[in-house]
Amino acid sequence: MITRFKELLYTDFDGNSTTDLVLYKAFDDPRHAERVPGLVELMNDSAAPEMERFIACMTLTTWAEPAGYEAVMRATADPEKTPWYAFSVDRKFSVDSTFSQLALAVENSCNLSDEKGTDEQRQQAFRSLVRLADSQYFEDRLGELFDDEFLMVALDDIKDVIGRGVHSLASGEKQRFDLATQLVDLSTAVAMVDGRLAVELAMSVLNVSASPRTLNHAVDIVYRGEGPEVRQFAEYLTTVGDEEVRRQVREALNES
Repeated sequence: MITRFKELLYTDFDGNSTTDLVLYKAFDDPRHAERVPGLVELMNDSAAPEMERFIACMTLTTWAEPAGYEAVMRATADPEKTPWYAFSVDRKFSVDSTFSQLALAVENSCNLSDEKGTDEQRQQAFRSLVRLADSQYFEDRLGELFDDEFLMVALDDIKDVIGRGVHSLASGEKQRFDLATQLVDLSTAVAMVDGRLAVELAMSVLNVSASPRTLNHAVDIVYRGEGPEVRQFAEYLTTVGDEEVRRQVREALNES
């Protein structure tokens, strides 16, 4: 007997059973809209397995559905009370990774959000996720997900969350994951729209925590940013970084 979960997500839009999740097939097939009511019901069903509820949320979000974005924002309001919290755990730090996956779903929803008129809700969901960057783990994704338009709107959120994270690092609070590197990743995203601010944010982190891994990630500012502050930052990284950091800086500056 086919389950509700498999009927919704492992049945293609011609009605055939498939071994592949239909998540991304929706981008080319408007019939995915027929699955939305069932997915909303599954996501909100407290008796359903947490894995099924989470994947339903991921799917609705990827499909740029209001119900998906709303669920993401509810989750960010009280992360550890989310039904699927810690359903997916990062192997490196043994912490929840569901917010990282939801961030990816919001990013991928750009394929449908304009068509569905949900760009504003997509932006709100992204901003709610950014505000968690000092407390929830996003793997290494925060430097890669955002376009220039979103970054300009979210700069205040980014500055605020990095400020909170730096305060946490400076106070010596025990961290569940590599917070310094995650904050630097977020700073590198800013370099695409404001090199000076990206350097300022990254240095606020590096002044309190500058591990080899964090310095390595900071090189992306040199790749992405422009201006005298970025060039000065490249010199700083060359001075304090290891040989790998120096090699990457030379590459970013197109130096031999």
